Amino acid sequence: MNRLFAVVLATLVLAVTGCASVTQDIKVQAESDPKVSISGYKSYAWLGAAAIVFDDAGRWEPPQYDVDAELKFYIDRELRKRGMTESSSNPDLAIAFAAGIDMDDFEFIKDPDSQLESLQNIPKGALVIALVDVRTGDPVWVGVAEGNLKENVDIKTSKERLNYAVTEMFKKLPK
Repeated sequence: MNRLFAVVLATLVLAVTGCASVTQDIKVQAESDPKVSISGYKSYAWLGAAAIVFDDAGRWEPPQYDVDAELKFYIDRELRKRGMTESSSNPDLAIAFAAGIDMDDFEFIKDPDSQLESLQNIPKGALVIALVDVRTGDPVWVGVAEGNLKENVDIKTSKERLNYAVTEMFKKLPK
Protein backbone atom coordinates (compact mmCIF):
# COMPACT_ATOMS: atom_id res chain seq x y z
CA MET A 1 0.00 0.00 0.00
CA ASN A 2 1.62 3.27 0.12
CA ARG A 3 2.99 5.89 2.32
CA LEU A 4 -0.36 6.42 3.89
CA PHE A 5 -0.61 2.94 5.23
CA ALA A 6 2.89 3.12 6.49
CA VAL A 7 2.25 6.44 8.04
CA VAL A 8 -0.79 5.33 9.83
CA LEU A 9 0.59 2.12 10.86
CA ALA A 10 4.11 3.01 11.67
CA THR A 11 3.27 5.84 13.89
CA LEU A 12 0.14 4.63 15.49
CA VAL A 13 0.54 1.04 16.24
CA LEU A 14 4.17 0.40 16.07
CA ALA A 15 6.03 -0.67 19.05
CA VAL A 16 8.83 -2.26 20.87
CA THR A 17 8.51 -5.07 23.29
CA GLY A 18 9.49 -3.82 26.67
CA CYS A 19 9.75 -0.06 26.37
CA ALA A 20 6.61 1.11 28.13
CA SER A 21 7.22 4.80 27.49
CA VAL A 22 7.34 4.17 23.75
CA THR A 23 4.26 1.95 23.69
CA GLN A 24 2.16 2.96 26.67
CA ASP A 25 -0.48 4.68 24.51
CA ILE A 26 -1.09 1.62 22.34
CA LYS A 27 -4.28 -0.29 23.14
CA VAL A 28 -4.82 -3.76 21.67
CA GLN A 29 -7.95 -5.90 21.35
CA ALA A 30 -8.73 -9.10 19.50
CA GLU A 31 -11.75 -11.32 18.93
CA SER A 32 -11.99 -14.80 17.49
CA ASP A 33 -14.87 -16.96 16.37
CA PRO A 34 -15.51 -19.24 19.37
CA LYS A 35 -16.75 -22.01 17.05
CA VAL A 36 -13.43 -22.17 15.18
CA SER A 37 -10.21 -23.90 16.22
CA ILE A 38 -7.33 -21.74 15.02
CA SER A 39 -4.96 -24.71 15.41
CA GLY A 40 -6.74 -26.35 12.47
CA TYR A 41 -5.31 -23.77 10.07
CA LYS A 42 -1.89 -24.60 8.64
CA SER A 43 -1.38 -22.23 5.70
CA TYR A 44 -2.14 -18.67 4.69
CA ALA A 45 -1.92 -16.24 1.80
CA TRP A 46 -1.91 -12.44 1.77
CA LEU A 47 -5.24 -10.94 0.85
CA GLY A 48 -4.12 -7.33 0.88
CA ALA A 49 -3.61 -4.14 2.81
CA ALA A 50 -5.24 -0.75 2.90
CA ALA A 51 -4.47 2.63 4.34
CA ILE A 52 -6.53 5.74 4.84
CA VAL A 53 -4.50 8.97 4.71
CA PHE A 54 -1.69 10.35 2.66
CA ASP A 55 1.53 11.73 4.09
CA ASP A 56 3.39 13.24 1.18
CA ALA A 57 5.33 15.51 3.55
CA GLY A 58 6.66 12.50 5.50
CA ARG A 59 5.64 13.88 8.90
CA TRP A 60 4.21 10.59 10.15
CA GLU A 61 6.46 7.98 8.55
CA PRO A 62 10.24 8.03 8.63
CA PRO A 63 11.73 8.48 5.15
CA GLN A 64 12.96 5.26 3.54
CA TYR A 65 10.76 3.12 5.83
CA ASP A 66 8.39 0.59 4.26
CA VAL A 67 5.72 -0.01 6.89
CA ASP A 68 3.84 -2.50 4.72
CA ALA A 69 6.91 -4.73 4.43
CA GLU A 70 7.65 -4.38 8.14
CA LEU A 71 4.09 -5.24 9.09
CA LYS A 72 4.06 -8.31 6.83
CA PHE A 73 7.34 -9.40 8.41
CA TYR A 74 5.88 -9.23 11.94
CA ILE A 75 2.65 -10.97 10.94
CA ASP A 76 4.59 -13.70 9.10
CA ARG A 77 6.71 -14.19 12.22
CA GLU A 78 3.67 -14.56 14.47
CA LEU A 79 1.89 -16.98 12.13
CA ARG A 80 5.03 -19.08 11.72
CA LYS A 81 5.38 -19.28 15.52
CA ARG A 82 1.99 -20.99 15.41
CA GLY A 83 3.11 -23.54 12.83
CA MET A 84 1.54 -21.87 9.78
CA THR A 85 3.24 -21.45 6.42
CA GLU A 86 2.60 -19.10 3.55
CA SER A 87 1.08 -20.84 0.53
CA SER A 88 0.05 -19.51 -2.85
CA SER A 89 -2.04 -22.59 -3.64
CA ASN A 90 -5.01 -23.63 -1.52
CA PRO A 91 -4.26 -21.68 1.68
CA ASP A 92 -6.48 -22.18 4.72
CA LEU A 93 -6.48 -18.50 5.70
CA ALA A 94 -6.35 -15.18 3.90
CA ILE A 95 -4.55 -12.41 5.80
CA ALA A 96 -5.64 -8.78 5.44
CA PHE A 97 -4.60 -5.64 7.26
CA ALA A 98 -5.62 -2.01 7.19
CA ALA A 99 -4.48 1.16 8.89
CA GLY A 100 -6.02 4.57 9.26
CA ILE A 101 -5.45 7.95 10.88
CA ASP A 102 -7.91 10.31 12.54
CA MET A 103 -6.22 13.71 12.31
CA ASP A 104 -9.15 15.42 14.07
CA ASP A 105 -8.96 13.64 17.43
CA PHE A 106 -8.77 15.97 20.46
CA GLU A 107 -7.97 15.21 24.10
CA PHE A 108 -7.63 17.12 27.35
CA ILE A 109 -3.95 17.16 28.30
CA LYS A 110 -2.69 18.26 31.73
CA ASP A 111 0.30 20.62 31.68
CA PRO A 112 2.85 19.15 34.14
CA ASP A 113 3.96 22.61 35.29
CA SER A 114 0.66 24.39 35.74
CA GLN A 115 -1.53 21.31 36.29
CA LEU A 116 -4.10 22.97 34.03
CA GLU A 117 -5.82 20.97 31.32
CA SER A 118 -6.07 22.19 27.77
CA LEU A 119 -7.68 20.72 24.69
CA GLN A 120 -5.05 19.53 22.21
CA ASN A 121 -5.13 17.86 18.84
CA ILE A 122 -3.73 14.33 19.31
CA PRO A 123 -4.00 12.44 16.02
CA LYS A 124 -4.91 8.76 16.49
CA GLY A 125 -4.02 5.82 14.34
CA ALA A 126 -5.37 2.30 14.14
CA LEU A 127 -4.29 -1.02 12.69
CA VAL A 128 -6.61 -3.94 11.96
CA ILE A 129 -5.42 -7.44 11.09
CA ALA A 130 -7.95 -10.06 9.97
CA LEU A 131 -7.59 -13.80 9.44
CA VAL A 132 -10.27 -15.02 7.06
CA ASP A 133 -11.23 -18.64 6.42
CA VAL A 134 -10.69 -19.08 2.67
CA ARG A 135 -13.27 -21.85 2.36
CA THR A 136 -16.15 -19.93 4.01
CA GLY A 137 -15.03 -16.33 3.50
CA ASP A 138 -15.74 -15.64 7.18
CA PRO A 139 -13.30 -13.88 9.49
CA VAL A 140 -12.07 -16.24 12.22
CA TRP A 141 -9.95 -13.69 14.11
CA VAL A 142 -9.56 -9.92 14.09
CA GLY A 143 -6.97 -7.91 16.00
CA VAL A 144 -7.09 -4.14 16.47
CA ALA A 145 -4.47 -1.76 17.82
CA GLU A 146 -4.83 1.97 18.27
CA GLY A 147 -2.58 4.66 19.62
CA ASN A 148 -1.45 8.24 19.38
CA LEU A 149 0.49 9.25 16.31
CA LYS A 150 4.06 10.31 16.89
CA GLU A 151 5.19 13.05 14.54
CA ASN A 152 8.71 12.93 13.08
CA VAL A 153 9.44 9.59 14.75
CA ASP A 154 12.65 7.73 13.91
CA ILE A 155 12.70 4.31 12.25
CA LYS A 156 13.81 2.49 15.41
CA THR A 157 10.86 3.83 17.38
CA SER A 158 8.46 3.09 14.53
CA LYS A 159 9.66 -0.49 14.38
CA GLU A 160 9.36 -0.84 18.14
CA ARG A 161 5.79 0.44 18.15
CA LEU A 162 4.72 -1.70 15.20
CA ASN A 163 6.38 -4.81 16.61
CA TYR A 164 4.68 -4.24 19.95
CA ALA A 165 1.24 -3.79 18.40
CA VAL A 166 1.44 -6.92 16.24
CA THR A 167 3.00 -9.05 18.99
CA GLU A 168 0.35 -8.00 21.52
CA MET A 169 -2.45 -8.65 19.04
CA PHE A 170 -1.23 -12.15 18.27
CA LYS A 171 -0.88 -12.96 21.97
CA LYS A 172 -4.68 -12.85 21.86
CA LEU A 173 -4.87 -15.44 19.05
CA PRO A 174 -6.21 -18.67 20.58
CA LYS A 175 -3.85 -21.64 20.54
